[in-house]
Amino acid sequence: MASEERTGRAAFLVATGILSSRILGLFRSAVFAHFFGVSAAGDAFNVAFRIPNMLQNLFGEGVLSASFIPEYSGLRARNDIAHAREVAGAVAGGLALVAAGAVLLGVLGAPWLVRIIAPGFEGAKYLLAVELTRILFPGAALLVFSAWCLGVLNSHRKFLLSYTASVAWNIAMIATLIIFGPARTAPRLAVALAWGSVIGSAAQFLVQVPSVIRYAGVIWPNLHFRAEATRRVFSNFVPVFVGRGVVQLSGFVDLLLASFVPGAVTALTYSQTLYMLPGSLFGQAVAAAELPAMSSVLGSDEEVAAALRDRLNAAMRRIAFFVLPCVVAFLFLGGVIASALFQTGKFHGSDARWVWEILGGSTIGLMASTLGRLDSSTYYALRDTRTPLKFAIVRIAVTTVLGYVSLMYVPGWLGIDPRWGVAGLTASAGIAGWLEFVMLRRGLTRKIGRTGLSARYVLRLWAAALPAVALAELVRLGTRRLLPMPAGVVILGTYGVAYLVIARLIRIPGAIELTDRIERRFRRRDGSGAAV
Repeated sequence: MASEERTGRAAFLVATGILSSRILGLFRSAVFAHFFGVSAAGDAFNVAFRIPNMLQNLFGEGVLSASFIPEYSGLRARNDIAHAREVAGAVAGGLALVAAGAVLLGVLGAPWLVRIIAPGFEGAKYLLAVELTRILFPGAALLVFSAWCLGVLNSHRKFLLSYTASVAWNIAMIATLIIFGPARTAPRLAVALAWGSVIGSAAQFLVQVPSVIRYAGVIWPNLHFRAEATRRVFSNFVPVFVGRGVVQLSGFVDLLLASFVPGAVTALTYSQTLYMLPGSLFGQAVAAAELPAMSSVLGSDEEVAAALRDRLNAAMRRIAFFVLPCVVAFLFLGGVIASALFQTGKFHGSDARWVWEILGGSTIGLMASTLGRLDSSTYYALRDTRTPLKFAIVRIAVTTVLGYVSLMYVPGWLGIDPRWGVAGLTASAGIAGWLEFVMLRRGLTRKIGRTGLSARYVLRLWAAALPAVALAELVRLGTRRLLPMPAGVVILGTYGVAYLVIARLIRIPGAIELTDRIERRFRRRDGSGAAV
């Protein structure tokens, strides 16, 4: 019980860090939408940002969580501190070598990369994307080392700073937009924003370094790759790296297909900003907090399996309580959300509707992808990085085939606007996400026994969310004369409060825990309202 409370607190700290970063990220996207709307310069920036960002995704948090944290946490659990620091230094040295080479190749090969990733780009749009890609590559390498800091700090159960560090990156980009946005054309603003991103990446890395030194000591990068634990890190690193590469390939296929529809890359990016919020805020928070705890479980095979089952089931209930209402909100209130966040300046109501359409396709797989992240962490805790890779390859293959057909052929077959094909693209990813989730779950059942959410629990969540969204829709009818932002606050606030109240009334555990925590906080206040 105490262990669950500690992990729950860790998940809360991760969620707090992610929330602060995501709130600023949403504000950054809103400011970006104000100056770029759904435009050619916006498309160029988003493609250029995604190309070097593959460095962070390939070598960053997800890969280190799978390969580095289990070994580093395990060594610390056995009190082998010197060996743990040597492994951390070897990982830092390996990342430095690979990242330096990748940056050099990326800067030199930017024209070919943009041509491959976005073949629909031509003329000034293509040239701008090439220029931005070259600027952004070094910043992506700095984010790799930021992810290394996160891995070290998470292994020491220090979660808050590592997940709030990206606030510095967001602030740098927001400041760039506000300072240079009014006076520059969209293409020149995109260049300034790229440099702002590089400065922010450096700040995100440097702000974590003092805490790494404080908790882990001075860790110098080294090339000592012969230690057994280090070899295991790199051995587990390879399949996760390949898996991340497959995922990146899927994302680039999306960009490739969307590049042929004007404005689709930017609209898809806005949608993904919203779609990724609950997955990172709840799924990533719980998975990040659980991985070091799962990796440190000791005992016989039966004892380890029993402990992992208990932790996994409790974590899934926590995730589902928060993610399912997000699915309902995106499906029914996605237009309200997009308008409230982005509808200003060059971003219009028709753009908000398009983002909602794309977001609706994404929500098909939101629950599966979020729970799947937790399942993958369980495999990583068991030092199995190859099984999730196999399932990821299947998912990406299905996504690519279905997405290509949905975007390139279905609108023509149905005689509808080609822009609807982008929603088909995201819906295809959702269908493939469920296929991957089923495979992950079946594999875990063979390893540790049966786990999962009960049908009764899921039905109770729907029973709370659907009446809440119906009430929010009634409120929406009365807010038609309000501007998008205040209307969104009223509508979404009504929905959130109604969901929590209904969930409490029908005795859903997550609602009881959350409202009890709120009640305890108020009880700690004295008569003047100051916290005791």
